[in-house]
Amino acid sequence: MIRVLIADDHSIVREGLKQIVSETKEIVVADEAQNGQQVIDLVSENSYDVILLDISMPGRSGLEILDDLKKLDPKQQILMLSMYPEEQYAVRVLKTGAAGYLTKESAPTELIEAIKKVASGGKYVSLALAEKLAFYLDNDVSAKPHESLSNREFQTLCMIASGKTTKQIAEELALSAKTISTYRERILEKMNMNSNSELTYYAIKNNLVM
Repeated sequence: MIRVLIADDHSIVREGLKQIVSETKEIVVADEAQNGQQVIDLVSENSYDVILLDISMPGRSGLEILDDLKKLDPKQQILMLSMYPEEQYAVRVLKTGAAGYLTKESAPTELIEAIKKVASGGKYVSLALAEKLAFYLDNDVSAKPHESLSNREFQTLCMIASGKTTKQIAEELALSAKTISTYRERILEKMNMNSNSELTYYAIKNNLVM
């Protein structure tokens, strides 16, 4: 039996995932979490074969939680779920230590397949993402400017590019507006840009926003 922890801040999403998982006898939802601290607390006290982790958790981002989980147990198998397209986060989460990446638009059968593969110690990516990864490897593509950003800086970049204000970003990430402004300054410096408009254009051009 594959024991799964579902971590998502939306109850309707958790219920949907539980419904999908309940249709196979090989997988059981052992626990649920709706924020990062709950995930850490549960993992500290229990063992799971797979953690289904939403990338857009309130407060600390899914990427930061992923990093914490891998430090707690490098062998923990984590399957990241996201509403964002693969271009935005997939390679980054895989580099951070996730065993797989799925968009929430994926078919239920693909989710079950991914859970089984990850639970057995494998890696799971979609065919489309596998082709992109192969392209980058074959062509030795140079790193793009946004790849130099930390996970939190990258998340802030995407939120700025989606049109959110400093105040909105601060509220959504449970951080101060001053902290978000500091992230913005670092992003502009690292990417050699001068304005939100430049950041937005770059993000759109590189498929970082929906």
